Amino acid sequence: MLFVLIWMTVTVRSLTAAPADTRRVPVYSQHNNHRNISELLDNLLRGYDNSVRPDFGGPPAIVEVDIMVRSMGPISEVDMTYSMDCYFRQSWVDRRLAFQGNKETLALSISMLQRIWKPDTYFYNGKQSYLHTITTPNKFVRLFQDGRVLYSSRLTIKAGCPMNLEDFPMDTQRCPLKFGSFGYTTNDVLYRWNRQRTVAIAEDMKLSQFDLIATPSANQTDVLLSGRADAALSSICEYSMLLVSFHLQRHMGNFLIQVYGPCVLLVVLSWVSFWLNREATADRVSLGITTVLTMTFLGLEARTDLPKVPYPTALDFFVFLSFGFIFATIIQFAVVHYFTKYGSGECYFSSDFTSDSSSDDDDWQDNRRLPVEGSCEPTGAGAGRKASCSSVGGSFLRRNGDTHLLEVIPLSEYHLPPPVPGRTARGAWSISCLGCPASNPPVRDGSSADTGAPIVVAPKHRLSFQGQQRRRRKKRTPRFNSVSKIDRASRVVFPLCFLAINMFYWYSYLSRSKRIHST
Repeated sequence: MLFVLIWMTVTVRSLTAAPADTRRVPVYSQHNNHRNISELLDNLLRGYDNSVRPDFGGPPAIVEVDIMVRSMGPISEVDMTYSMDCYFRQSWVDRRLAFQGNKETLALSISMLQRIWKPDTYFYNGKQSYLHTITTPNKFVRLFQDGRVLYSSRLTIKAGCPMNLEDFPMDTQRCPLKFGSFGYTTNDVLYRWNRQRTVAIAEDMKLSQFDLIATPSANQTDVLLSGRADAALSSICEYSMLLVSFHLQRHMGNFLIQVYGPCVLLVVLSWVSFWLNREATADRVSLGITTVLTMTFLGLEARTDLPKVPYPTALDFFVFLSFGFIFATIIQFAVVHYFTKYGSGECYFSSDFTSDSSSDDDDWQDNRRLPVEGSCEPTGAGAGRKASCSSVGGSFLRRNGDTHLLEVIPLSEYHLPPPVPGRTARGAWSISCLGCPASNPPVRDGSSADTGAPIVVAPKHRLSFQGQQRRRRKKRTPRFNSVSKIDRASRVVFPLCFLAINMFYWYSYLSRSKRIHST
């Protein structure tokens, strides 16, 4: 029994002591790992020269590159540049850093980059590129057992993009990114794309003005002439270079809203003048000038975001086309106005109105002038003034030619000359006694038949002002606005020509854009 109790006591103590031992082992092993890694790195870097490339004197070092694009933009046509935010990864093998151990990879501090060799990669067409440093420099280093080094950094690259804007805004641009070694030739360093991933694009990346439709990549060799200025001592050197081209197709929605739509509306607005009569000169000229000035402002505003290229773009052609149609409407009105003359074969008003109005005007002028023969000449204070006269109750109703007022003049103030015998033409004199009884008919010798009452010599047409107005209202015909034959033809010709030219314009440029995209 004593032996059993002793054995149970030892077993319980061993079980209770086991967890304390397991907790102490990882701490001890971790401390040993830190010490081992520090010793390992010290041994690797002991006698390491970071100014010498891997395999110096042997085959060239191969640097594999891949890019992960996070975002792109802005893309400027004025500067012909584009910007992108990306992870730029480089990988090469340096056998001097190979090691053996339990870990396959070692995550090193960025301070190790200063102690090991790395390629001097630079961007051929780069402009104002920089490394992200918030909150710390965005880069890391991984070391593998076989001596492979993975160096990754987050960069914002602003590179040049030579653009061809002949098809703007239906264009597709190819923005290249070229990079390679700055000092090492192909005998020392060669650049290659990573086969597993060449250029990756983030799934959530969106562009405001373009669509990224393709990212072809290639390996190239850049041949440069280096050496002294003396041609005899100069030598030709080849540098390895990688190229990726970003194919960007432009969105047209913004230009349809801001340029194409207003241009079409202005052209249609200029056609309103074809429905205005040609006598409305001020209205048609003001409409034409307003549309021309608006079109000029719109064309200048459309080119503010474009460089001053020496060739016209597709947008310029459409603006010129719209401006030409608006200017043609003004020239059309000038032609219409030039042929608007009397005797050109186009009637302004009806013939009845012309004849009636002319006869009425002649009668009114005759009534105002009153021929010398038989004219009412005042003998008193009214002498020397021209008047149209009628007799009412032994007095004259005289219309003053200056004030257009009617005044009553006693008949005794006027001397009535005898009528001219045999006159029967318009304006011939007849005798009427407006203030006499109906039993005493008027005679032509200047006196009444029985009593010798005063008589009035008046034109054949009655000189009553109200009577003439009533006769004019009866014979007057309504007026009609004159319509030119050129205006009638322009209402059809101008829209058809504009529609045909637009169909040709859109078909040619859209089909050209598709051909460029397919190639």
